[in-house]
Amino acid sequence: MSTEQTPVMDKPPPAEAPAHTHEARFWSPRRAPAVLVALLTLVVAGAFLYDITAVRAHHPAMRWRRELARQLARRPLDDTWVLVGAGIGFALGLWLLVLAVTPGLRDLLPMRRTHPDVRAGLRRDAAALVLRDRAMDISGVRRVRVRLHRSRAHVLAVSHFRELDEVRTDLETALTEAIRSLGLARPPKLTLLVLRPGKKG
Repeated sequence: MSTEQTPVMDKPPPAEAPAHTHEARFWSPRRAPAVLVALLTLVVAGAFLYDITAVRAHHPAMRWRRELARQLARRPLDDTWVLVGAGIGFALGLWLLVLAVTPGLRDLLPMRRTHPDVRAGLRRDAAALVLRDRAMDISGVRRVRVRLHRSRAHVLAVSHFRELDEVRTDLETALTEAIRSLGLARPPKLTLLVLRPGKKG
């Protein structure tokens, strides 16, 4: 009795995604500043519209508008309160301009697209936790601190046994693979520092 074995064909490994892809950051909706500006604009515009309508209907202008016009007519441009008001207005305008041209959501790192219609992101603290767990799996590592930025991952490891060069090599290999496996559109560069624990006393 003969048995036949079906040959197993080795499938070629799937092509890896490019290490760096251009993915825009996620934009924050910024609901609180938008609501604040909308409410402030509504209140100011409503007050002026009501007062102008009252004046058109042959009613006296409201006291606050008469006082505002009188103060603006009396105070020179270099008056302290005029400068303070101008500074506050400039600071608010600059703040709104910065919010308008910056995406925000700095804690959400864009990931590589595997489908053209799907965007994914990874929280920075979750990515840092993955790197920390991977580093703690290395023999000889007692403590790890990870600070993850958009372009760089700073890792500080404390090793209480084994040669530091061996631990550093293992950490570089493991962390490089961990960063690649995160699937980020712009993988951060690794900065690694391995130390001995400080002496007590």
